Formats: sequence, structure tokens, C-alpha cells
Amino acid sequence: MNIIDLIVFLLFTGGIVFFGCSFYSRKSSAAEFTNAGKSIPGWVIGMSIFSTYVSSISYLGNPGKSFASDWNPFVFGLGIPIASYFAAKYFVPFYRANGSVSAYAFLEERFGPWARYYASACYLLTQIARMGSILYLLAMPMYVLMGWDLGTVIIVTSVAIIIYSMLGGMKAVIWTEAIQGFILIGGALVCLAVLMFSMPEGPMQTFEIGFGTILEETGRSKFSLGSFSLTDLGNATFWVTLVYGIFINLQNYGIDQNYVQRYHTAKTEKEARNAALFGGWLFIPVSAVFFLIGTALYAYYQVMPDPTVADYVSDGKPDYVFPYFMVHSLPDGLTGLLIASVFAAGMSTVATSITSCATIVYTDYYQKIRRHASDREALVTLKAASVIIGAIGIVVALALTNVESILDAWWILSSVFSGGMLGLFLLGYISRKVANVHAILGVVAGFCIIAWISAADWIGLPPSGLHGYLAIVLGTITIFLVGFALALIIPSKRKAS
Repeated sequence: MNIIDLIVFLLFTGGIVFFGCSFYSRKSSAAEFTNAGKSIPGWVIGMSIFSTYVSSISYLGNPGKSFASDWNPFVFGLGIPIASYFAAKYFVPFYRANGSVSAYAFLEERFGPWARYYASACYLLTQIARMGSILYLLAMPMYVLMGWDLGTVIIVTSVAIIIYSMLGGMKAVIWTEAIQGFILIGGALVCLAVLMFSMPEGPMQTFEIGFGTILEETGRSKFSLGSFSLTDLGNATFWVTLVYGIFINLQNYGIDQNYVQRYHTAKTEKEARNAALFGGWLFIPVSAVFFLIGTALYAYYQVMPDPTVADYVSDGKPDYVFPYFMVHSLPDGLTGLLIASVFAAGMSTVATSITSCATIVYTDYYQKIRRHASDREALVTLKAASVIIGAIGIVVALALTNVESILDAWWILSSVFSGGMLGLFLLGYISRKVANVHAILGVVAGFCIIAWISAADWIGLPPSGLHGYLAIVLGTITIFLVGFALALIIPSKRKAS
């Protein structure tokens, strides 16, 4: 790494850390830590929501997928506009009226403490898995760039994120994410331009190669969105991926603490609604840029073969190709900018996960034990929880260093750990007839479906024949239908709260 790239990288990443730390105040309260004093402008929250989506998983995982295969994973993002519409129309006003900064307080009101503990525990597991995946991808460019030990990079970077998340709370996280959003968009566009205009026959050669390459495993081009079969449920067809994307993104916007907490930070409900829409819609074109980078990388190395890239492909490490290109094919200064962009993407999402998880640990667990804790005790607890959650994320990241495709690993883990939380939320939100016992039986049925689809081998059951993406879809539907049907068949003697 030459001195110019190193300076650019350190200026961007160091500046972000110092900027986040600048929000520290001795007069800060627990409420300020969790909802930023309801003082954040809508456009900043929108950029924050966008930055949370565009983690290192998107920045390196998506180009890795389109480099190795096609554009099928892009279909996942097409469900975001649907989810953001429902968020702006229903979820934002609901949560702001509810008042609690915890996304899961409502479940306790409807079904009792067990529902809140179940959903919050699933959320914590999902976020920890996500943090591990992102931290690994965040460290990868420095491994390729400098040959630094992955574990060392993961630990050092995580400590920096933990520090500014702990000191500045939600306000620091949201404002730094907004800045990081601009950095990562600029970095991605610059890289795509360099790739396209480096082709011997000009930018259109990328599209000619992409459309002209027929993948042996699918029989379709590099730009394919997947099979449009309505009966093939065992593969990631267009429809399977789209339905999965709709359900996951409805869950994100509807019951994910990362998003719900942001709804409370806006100055007004209107700004919160606009933020939900803006953050969701911005992801679509930027996601397309990342997938186009992957296809452009494939075309680039088709016309300019590189033995190292060939080794990455044969070793099943397509996620390494993009950082390798950054190191060896970009002009001085741009390498530092791109590495800083990857760090910006990862740091923003990890900081969000740390702060939101700390909030859940305090509101959903600690407050149950210490109902009358002072504000100082609450703030100390929130900061201590931030450190503990960050440390656990480091351990998970170190455990994921040998996973073949981090994007696949993240999607499977999120399906298992999220456990159909959306189904439970919809039961309580849509029907007042569903009572505690109906919800419990619905969750048990849904979890069995999720376990069967996702982990049949582990529990000794015959394979379901369904793609893993459908676990969250069918789990959610099962929870809702079973709970709703039981409420009709076996009315509760006690009226649901």
C-alpha cells in the first residue's frame, strides 16, 4: 500500500471514528443514547437506513456473487420498496404512538413477557451473526492488501467501532452512517467507472461479455435474475428470492430494532416516514451498481486473465476478487478510497447493531430486574452492553473466516435466528382475537417448520426439498395461520390484552 493510499484510508476511517467520538457529552442521558433526543433530520435518518443495508456484505459479497454466478441475489432487494411503503404507512406511526424505544414492548403487551423475550433473543442472535459476517468482510481487503492477519484487523477495527458507538450513542451512529453512506456510494461509482472504461473495447464490452457468457450450471447469462419457474421451490429462482426478500425486508422495517429505533429519532412523524421511504428506495440503484461491479470484474479478468484471480475462483473465494482488483488495478489514491468505502460500509452497520443490541439488552432484560434504575445506572448499563455485544461479534467474525461465501452464510443464519418474528408481530398487530395460548402454539409450529427446512440434517429428518430462503417465509406464514386459526377454533376465555 503506497503512502498516498494509506493517507487517504487513514483520513477517511480515522475521521469517522473521531467524528463519532465528538458526540460524547458528560450531560448525555440514557434517552439521548437510545433515541438521540428525537433531534435527527429525516434525510440523515434515510441515509442511515440506507447505510445499514449496504454493509460489507453488500460491498464485497454482492460483487462476489455476480462475479461467480449471476444477478439472482439482486432480486432480494426488489422487496425493499414494498417493505418501505408499509413502513411509512403503518409501522412508523404505530411505533411512534406506542412510545417504547424497544421494538418488542408491543409483543409483551399483547402476549405477555415470553413473546418479548422470544423476539428480542432472536433479534440479538441475528444481529450477532450479522456483525460477525460484516466484520470478516471488512477485514478481508486489508488481508489481501497488506497480508495482515484477519483476526488482528477484525479486533482492532471492532475496538474502534465499539469506542465511538459507546461514547456517542444513537446520535453518533446515525450521523456517522450518513457520512459513510456518501463515501461508500462515491467509492462504488468510481470503481465501476474505472472497471468499465478499462475494457479494451470500451464500457459496452462488459455487457457483451456478460450477456454472451452462458453459465454451465444454469444455462443462463451472467445478467440472469434466475429461473422464473413457479414450481421449482428447491432452488433460488426469481420468485423464491423475491418472496424471501419481501418477508425479510418486511421483518426489517416492521420488527427490527435497527429500524424501529430510528423511527424514534426523527423530529416529526412525517420526517420518519420520508426517511423509511428514502432509505429503502436508494438501496435499489446502489445495489445494482454492486452487482454490475461483479459482472464487470468477470469481464475484466476474461480479457486480462490473472493467475491469482484464477486461484481465488478455484479455491471458492469469489469475495476476494474485488479487494484484489482494488489493490492491483486502481490508480494511486483510489485504492485507499475504495478500502475506506468498504470500511465505511462495514463500520456503519456494526455500529448500528452494537447500539441497538445494547438498547434491547437494557430495555428488554436489565429493566426487568432493575425497574427503578437511575439514569446514570441506565447509561452505564447501555455502554457496558455495547462493549459486551461488540466482543461477542468479534468472536463470531473469527469463527467465520473459513466460510466459502459469506453472503450465503449470512442469509441462512438470519433465517434460522430470526425465527419467524414477523409472524408473531402480525398476529398481534392484525387480530385482537389471538390470545397468548394461540400465539405460543403458532410460534412452536412455525419454529418446527423453520428447523425442518434449515437444519433437517442436524435433527435427523428427511430433507424438505425446499430452498433455505423459504424457511423464514413458511415459518412466518405458519405462525400467523396456526395462531389465527386456533383463535377461531378455540376462543380464549380471557380476552387478549
